[in-house]
Amino acid sequence: MKTIEKAPAKINLSLDVLGKRPDGYHEVEMVMTTVDLSDRIECQELSEDIIVIRSSAPFVPEDERNLAYQAAQVIKDRYQIKKGVRIDILKEIPVAAGLAGGSSDAAAVIRALNRLWKLSLSREDMMEIGALIGSDVPFCVIGGTALAKGRGEKLEVLPAPPPCWVVLAKPSVSISTADTYQALRLEGAPHPDVRGMVKAIEGRDYQKLCHKLGNILETVTLAKVSDVDQIKTHMVQMGADGVLMSGSGPTVFGLTQYESRMHRLYNSLKGYCPYVYGVRLLGVPNSLE
Repeated sequence: MKTIEKAPAKINLSLDVLGKRPDGYHEVEMVMTTVDLSDRIECQELSEDIIVIRSSAPFVPEDERNLAYQAAQVIKDRYQIKKGVRIDILKEIPVAAGLAGGSSDAAAVIRALNRLWKLSLSREDMMEIGALIGSDVPFCVIGGTALAKGRGEKLEVLPAPPPCWVVLAKPSVSISTADTYQALRLEGAPHPDVRGMVKAIEGRDYQKLCHKLGNILETVTLAKVSDVDQIKTHMVQMGADGVLMSGSGPTVFGLTQYESRMHRLYNSLKGYCPYVYGVRLLGVPNSLE
């Protein structure tokens, strides 16, 4: 038996950090939404009680370091599953890009194994499993658009943002999320208007959404990676309506309502960045059936 799941990437429309928590994590408040760039996850049942990971991309661990492996292990342990599974990850989302590729792969495994092993897990069950693996995994389980609090696991579902095109550009460097948070200094840092972003989405106000884009982690990454600032500047000059770094970076996204402008942005960046994509906002929840 085999099940197949799409694992869509996410971008942060607004990301604020409120402080350090006693458990070592950071208290965050952020708005996330999915885009039409996805990995493909195939889960095939094995008679032998093992977990096998195969990835199409180099530098992706194929052992217990992989979040997809961890998701399968948690489910096997929690529900006493004595069968094995082979997980094939066909990567389209660039690695270490601030697009939650690894978290989305893990979330897709949770959804796939729920079907494969007929576990009848509720949305809350799957999100709870996801929270054991990583802060972004609960959101990636449900997808769509949400306001996230806590360390990212407390979610308030939001309507889809106004439809638009998204151009994603990732330079050749990769960024450590942990190192970025470690280097963040909150004193004097500009905090984005997360509530304003929520209102823009609820009002389906595209111009306000572009105006309210903000990511406090840019204060760290822009100082370290000049490519990120150069990509942002270039996107603005080429007519993007709103431009922001996603997550801890280094991927930058630009928004436009016009397909012709999307192609112009895409083509102008293609020779400069190794990873460039022109996609649509998804913003609608994943199927959990």
